[in-house]
Parts: sequence; C-alpha cells; structure tokens
Amino acid sequence: MPFELFIGLRYLKAKRKSTFISIISVISTAGVALGVMALIVVMAVMTGFEEQITEKILGTNAHVVVIRNGIPMDDYHQVMQKLTAMPGVQAATPFIYNQVMLSSGKNVSGVVLRGIDVASDRQVTRLSRSVVEGSIDTLDPKLSDGADALPGLVIGKELAKHLNIMVGDKINVISPIGNITPLGMLPKMKTFRVSGIFNTGMFEYDSTLAYVSLSQAQLFFDLGDTVTGIQLKVNDIYHAGELARGINQSLGPGYYARDWMQMNRNILFALKTEKVVMFVILTLIVLVAAFGIASTLFMVVMEKTRDIAILKSMGATGSSIMKIFVMEGLIIGIIGTLVGVGSGLLIARNLEPIIDVIQKITGQNFFNKDIYYLDHFPSQVVPYDVALISITAVLVSFIATLYPAWQASRMLPAEALRYE
Repeated sequence: MPFELFIGLRYLKAKRKSTFISIISVISTAGVALGVMALIVVMAVMTGFEEQITEKILGTNAHVVVIRNGIPMDDYHQVMQKLTAMPGVQAATPFIYNQVMLSSGKNVSGVVLRGIDVASDRQVTRLSRSVVEGSIDTLDPKLSDGADALPGLVIGKELAKHLNIMVGDKINVISPIGNITPLGMLPKMKTFRVSGIFNTGMFEYDSTLAYVSLSQAQLFFDLGDTVTGIQLKVNDIYHAGELARGINQSLGPGYYARDWMQMNRNILFALKTEKVVMFVILTLIVLVAAFGIASTLFMVVMEKTRDIAILKSMGATGSSIMKIFVMEGLIIGIIGTLVGVGSGLLIARNLEPIIDVIQKITGQNFFNKDIYYLDHFPSQVVPYDVALISITAVLVSFIATLYPAWQASRMLPAEALRYE
C-alpha cells in the first residue's frame, strides 16, 4: 500500500479531538450518496417514461408514413411494391385518414377515422394486440351476423366511455364533406356497428381514434381505389429518419415520407429536455456534497499542520503531500458513490411497489392513471446512465480535493513548526 494512501486512511479515522471533522466527513459522504441515489432513480424513471411512451406511440403508429403531396394516392399498389423492396423495410400497409364525428344517442364526439387493411396492418402496427373487447377481424361487413349486417368500427376505450357505448352497439359516422344538393352541401352519415374496443394506455389515442376497414373508408369518403398513404415497419426504428430521406429521394418530389420521430417530435423533445435538465439539477446535490469534502479537507489540513511539516522534514515531496489529501477526499467520494449506486439501484428496480406502499400509508395518489399517458409507473435502469452518474460523482469529488490538497503541498516545514 502506498504510504500516501495509508496516511489518508488514517486521517479519516476519528480521534477524540477530531470528532467534529469525522462527522463532517460522514455528512459529506452521505451527501454524495444522496445525490447519486437521486440521480439514478430519476434517470431510471425518465428513461422508463421515454421507453414506455415510445412503445405506445409505435404500437399505434407506423415507423414511417408515406403520403402524396395534397392528393390521394392512386398508384399505391405499385408504390407499396417499390417500398417493400427497399433495404430496411419489413412490411407496408395502405391507410385512409380523415376527420369525422361519431354520434350515439345524445353523445357526439369528433374523432380521426382511419381506414385500414386488416391483414397487412397486423404486420405493421400493434393495433390488433391493443384490442381488449371484440376483434378487428370483424371490420369487414361480410363477417357480421344478422340481416342488418352493418360494417364494423373499432374505437378507443376512453371514446367508448365518453359515448357510453359497448361492443355490438350502433353508432353513426358523420362526415362534414358530404353531398352537394340544391340546399348546399349536406353532411354524409352512415351507420356502423361497434365491433371492437382497443386500449393503448395513452389517453390521446384512446379518446380520438376510430378504425374501419379500408374498403368501407373508400366507400364512405368516395375515394374510389385510392388511399391517403402507406405505413411502413422498418428493421431499425432509430434509423427510420435515414430511410425516410432515402424514400423521398427514390419516389421523387410528388411524395413525402416522415418517420415516427418527426411525427412525435414535440413529446420526444420534451422528454429528452426534461431528462437533461433533471440530470443537471440533481448534480447540484453532488456539488453541495463536494463543498463539504473541500471544507473537511481544509480543516484536516489546518489540524495536521504539524504532521505535514514532519513529513516534509523526513523527505516527503509536495506531490506526496498533495496525494495524501486527494486520496482522502477521493475515498469519501468513492464510498458515497458506491452507497448511492447501491441504494439507487435498489429503489429504481423496486420503485412501483415502494410507491404503492407509500400511497397506502399516506392515502395520496401520486400517479393518477386517468391523467397521465401511462397506466403504470415505469422505471428502467440503463447501465450507461449509472456509469455516467458514478464517473461524474467521483470526478466532482476529485476536483473538490485539488485546492485544499494543493494548499497543503505548499506548506513550509519551518513555518509550520515555528509555534510548536
């Protein structure tokens, strides 16, 4: 063991006359541990939110959407063949997208109506796995039972609550763009039967989306054999932007491809920004603890003036004296970091049960599932984040030791022993 480390460890041990310094050392260690623990827990929660929201976005939307500028796509069969042949594309499905109103009794709601091809949509989106009642297979009127075989319609769970309807009920779909008559343009209305209810866990989708078959949407909107666009599933979601740019170059100026990050840039940017801001704010806790380390070392230097002078008289160099106090501060920082990492990982990996226990004890609901995007409290520990937090904490602790250690290394033996 180097003698600098040996002496540094001895200085951390409490003596009767230096109990106050040892208490400050413990407080500094606890401060570092608290900062590291808070950073790990908050970063795990933020990462969990980001991953869960991304999963739900991609569960409802495609990775890449290709549309035609300003007009419906009449050559979508040829475009789909060209797109599926491109490297990185797994599957493609056509879709129709329009705004309508749903009416059921006295309840009315404006929604986005999507026409989908059920067979190919299964390969691109996760809508079929989000259905909690009924099935999307019954969107086709040929599969409906009864003499009044009505086309099927699948709606979100929150929308079903708002309209007070359930699977099997009739519902009117009203389009503001209807038929032109001598009295002007009259809204177009058609009756559907609710054949399924889906639940994505995101209120925005569950309250504003409704699905019908592609053929029914074409018929209702008088589109003929045209669609709004094509949805794609890609191999690597984080390279969807590069693929979208390649599609734009390949199809030409008449088409426009957008990836899922572009379509959801606001919420993704907000999550990224919040994660960075929380990291910066909680790092201040570690900085406060670093000031505690610096103050501890200053007091140790003042108390150990005689020891420093004796060590220098015996041949210890200024760099050796500096190493003693740097190591002492680093030991505090490393111990605090290890304790913080251990407690942070323990809390982050058991956060939901801990929150449930606290809510039962206090009677407060900290996570209202009816308000937030998600239906449970997510927490995901990323090794890279833990490593970054640990390195940051140790680095801040190291920087805090430099000035007091440098002051100790400059001390002259003659002046230190003058009054001894």
